[in-house]
Amino acid sequence: MPRTKCKRYIENEPFVTYFKPAGIPLRTITEVTLELDELEAIRLADLEGLYQDKAAEKMMVSRQTFGRIISGAHQKIAEALIHGKAIKINHQNNT
Repeated sequence: MPRTKCKRYIENEPFVTYFKPAGIPLRTITEVTLELDELEAIRLADLEGLYQDKAAEKMMVSRQTFGRIISGAHQKIAEALIHGKAIKINHQNNT
């Protein structure tokens, strides 16, 4: 039985929760779902430029957990960009 997911600190929920490639009808496109903790990890590491240990502190998770979260987020974003998929940001709050 897997462990329960620890609560992660998310500073702000996003205003925009869906991105899709221009010119492709929504009904014909597949999507990847980015969780709020993955979006927060992207914000802290890539936008704010924090190192993983400081970003992990802000999210109240271990550095190893932060590394897994950011790696998964990068993989999902790369898949969407390379394969022309939409990115849906899950609204469920993990805090």
